[in-house]
This record gives sequence, C-alpha cells and structure tokens, in this order.
Amino acid sequence: MITYKGKSAAGGIAVGRVYVYRKEKQQVKRILVDDINGELQRFREAKTEAAGQLEQLYDTALEMLGMDGAAIFEVHRMLLEDEDFTEAVEGLITGQSINVEYAVSAAADNICTTFAAMEDDYMRCRGADIKDVAERVLAILGGNQAKKFTLTEPSIVVAEELSPSETVRLERDNVLAFVTAGGCVTSHMAILARTMGIPALVGTKVRLSDIDGGSMGAVDGRAGVFYVNPGEELLADMGRKLSEEKNKKALLLSLKGKENRTLDGKKIELYANIGNVRDVSMAIENDAGGIGLFRSEFLYMGRKDCPGEEEQFQVYKAAVEAMDGKQVIIRTVDLGSDKQTECLKLRQEENPALGCRGIRVSLENPQLFHTQLRALLRAATFGKLSILYPMITSLDEIRRIRGIVSQIRQELDKEGIPYGNADQGIMIETPAAVMISRELAEAVDFFSIGTNDLTQYTLALDRQNPRLDAYYDPRHPAILRMIQMTVDNAHRAGIWAGVCGELAADTELTGLLLKMGVDELSVSPGSVLAVRQKIREIDAGNL
Repeated sequence: MITYKGKSAAGGIAVGRVYVYRKEKQQVKRILVDDINGELQRFREAKTEAAGQLEQLYDTALEMLGMDGAAIFEVHRMLLEDEDFTEAVEGLITGQSINVEYAVSAAADNICTTFAAMEDDYMRCRGADIKDVAERVLAILGGNQAKKFTLTEPSIVVAEELSPSETVRLERDNVLAFVTAGGCVTSHMAILARTMGIPALVGTKVRLSDIDGGSMGAVDGRAGVFYVNPGEELLADMGRKLSEEKNKKALLLSLKGKENRTLDGKKIELYANIGNVRDVSMAIENDAGGIGLFRSEFLYMGRKDCPGEEEQFQVYKAAVEAMDGKQVIIRTVDLGSDKQTECLKLRQEENPALGCRGIRVSLENPQLFHTQLRALLRAATFGKLSILYPMITSLDEIRRIRGIVSQIRQELDKEGIPYGNADQGIMIETPAAVMISRELAEAVDFFSIGTNDLTQYTLALDRQNPRLDAYYDPRHPAILRMIQMTVDNAHRAGIWAGVCGELAADTELTGLLLKMGVDELSVSPGSVLAVRQKIREIDAGNL
C-alpha cells in the first residue's frame, strides 16, 4: 500500500478504481519570423476563438453548477483579454521577431513565475489559470481541439494538476474523487470540486509513474489522505465510513415534508439560496420552504450586453411559478467588487470591496435598475415574489428606491401591464445598516442579514484574501450582537428578519439564532435538510 498525504480541498469518502490522467505537453519551438504582422494577426484570431470556447464552457458550467462554478470561466476570459498578457505576447513577437506560439508560452511562463513568488496563497494559485488560458490559445494555434478524457467507470481521478476546463468537461457521475500532485485549496479546480460535491485532495506530491491505472484506491477527504492498493482492513474501514455518509444522507432525506419546528413547538422558516433559475429544482428537491436569496447576477455575467426586460421577466416568472406559491426573494443585481461583467463597464477601483457595488451600481445606472424592477414587478403577478436590495447603508437610498418603484408602477398602469404588489426588503450587510436598523425597519417590509459581508466590513478584512482566513470569524461577539440588534429592531417595527449568509447553515449556532428570534434562515439547497434536522433536535425553551 502507498499512502499520500495532501490538503483537503473538498471533504468526503471515496473508494474505487484509480484513473491516472497523464496530460500531453504541447511542444513549442522558438522560430524567427519575417512576417511579424502575420503573427500578430494569428494571435488575435486565436484569442477570439479562445473567447468563444470559454463562453461555451461558461454556459456548460452555468447549467451544471450555477453561477459560482461558471464565474471561473469569466475569470479566464478576463485573463485572456488582460492587457499585461496581450502586451507581453505582442511585445515578444515584435521585439524578438519570434513565432506567436513561443511568445504565448514564454509570456505565460513569466506571469506564472510572478504569481508563484507571491506570498498570498490565492494569488499563487492564479498561475494555473493563466497556464490554462495559454494552453487553450496554443491548442488553437496548433489546430488542435481541447481533448476530453472520458471515464468508462466510476473512478478516482489522479493527475499532476487539473485545469478548470478539464474538470468541468468530465462526466460528473463517473468521478468518485480528485487527487492532484500540485494545486492548492483555493485553486479553481478545488472550487469546482466543492461545488460538485466531489471529494478532492491537492498538494499530495503523488508520482504518477508509481501508480498503475486500474489500481484500487481510497480517498479520505476529511483527513486529507489518499491510499493506493489499500489492504483489506483499511478498505473495510473506508467502506464503513462511506456507509455512514450514505446513511446520514438517507436520514436527512427522511426529513422531507417535515416541519422546521423545535421540540417545544417553535417554528422557523427555512429557505434556500440559489444562483440561477436552474437551481430552483435543487431547492425543491431538498424541500426548501421558499427561495430566501435568488442572486440575479447570473443574468449579467459572461455577456457583452445587459439582459432586457422581457428576458428577465421570463426568468423571474419561471422561478416564481416553479415554487408554486412559496416565497421567492429575488435580490437586485449585486455587481461590483469580485463580480465584474463585460456588459457593464465598471471602473477599476483601488479597493472594490469599499467601492461602487450593490445598490450603488443600480442607482448609478438608472436604466439598468429600471429595467430589472419592471421585470420583477411584472413577475410578481405569478406568485409570492419579494424584492431584496443589497448593500443598503442609508434611509436616503430607500427613499430613492421607493420613488423609482412608484414611478414604474405608474408607467405600467398607463401601459395597461399587470404587476404584483411585491414586498420590498433590504440586506443588512454593513455596520451602518445595523446601527440605523430601527429607522430602516420603518421603511421596508423585511430584513435579510448577510453575515458574509457583515463580517467582512465589521472586522475590517477582505474575505477574498485567504491570508486573512484565520481572522475571518462570523461567530465574533460583535457579529452576534449586531444580529440581535437587527432582529430586535425589526420586531419592534413589526417586520421579520432572516439570515442568509454562511452563518445560517452553521448548525452549532442554530439554537442561538432561534434564541435571538431570527424568523428565517436561508442556506444552500444541500444544507436545508441538515439544518432542519438540527432545528427539530432543539428544545428552544431550555436554550
């Protein structure tokens, strides 16, 4: 038996045959050229074709994995169009009179070397992304199509590294686990593995030459260990762990149709967070009581033109109808910071997390906001739709929003177009919103507390920076007190308050949130039944 220790990128247990993926390296030679303009043109044409391929991958990932998985390919497209990369390639071609293939390879290597030298773990892992982009361009220049390796049976995939495009093209049902020699937990392959719910280990330093394809393997995603040709005793132990996981899932499935009610009768609403209309089926499958957060950004990502009113109306209408009378809370587009899109040319900012994002983007782009609100109000006639506004920090913003909504209702009345009376709520995501929550509660219909951003802004840290993971503490006493203050002020004004950040799915805090008086929890679809189980085990009267 061979044992490899790595970092857990996605938890879980897997037992099965090993598939060793040995990637063919593209051979690139340095060739002096006379037709420099011709090489520049070849580069530009290859970039255009690569952008088209990435757009297709984006659509595939969006359908399979939702916006979080698809956003990775939007990042790749942005890297493809990055001025530094383009200027480096074109500079090598013109400055050294060399072929485009060598220029692309050399420019990518230089950028990867720069990333590798950075202290920030997240930035170090971005080298794999630029390498994937460069290999795509090289394949196009060489007339090669990106090769898809297929799995004929459920397998543990072992490789030096896996690019996001290789990962997303695999047939999900035949992947038991991923194991890579390199990589890191913040790599985009790791993110995709977590999104797909597939156990994954990175940084195992596994030597592919030491492993025979078809060997028996086992992955303990919790302990971060990969076993090749494990003995019967270890296989039996891993089999027991796998059986425990399956039994736990079966127990959770038995909770479908049950109430979210504590032992002493206290009830709480339990909704699902989703990233696109396709995720509605996951919310229904996991028996969510409604949609607590529908992120509308997916409509704007990966495209050059913003979605029109009719397109948005059809999407929102489909979500509302699919939920069949249950609550559907749709958040207006939350762009800016880490969510950029080509269809809306947002300015580059020194500190985007503290820049123009959320409701500020909507208010500064009145036509975009107007179009979305018309679509939302129209869709509200088909079910219980509520509108949620992100990143609110003042009463003035609410007054401006109310004025726009009133104007749109007058327009729709004149045009004879029916619309619904959608409730309007706000995200509580900043200390400012918490501190004036008493006044804000008088002006809206409900609160949704976004604990991810609330933690970021309260603790003065960038949650996209993995170096600060040790400081990111959503259980910090300041956060918990802010939740209590927000809930109290909501109830004082006669409105309800929910929690939609990651804290909502933390079952160790479920009892505390119930004690605080939180009315609703909104979690990922896959967490609904686990939180329901926890609620049903609590005696709220003895908290």
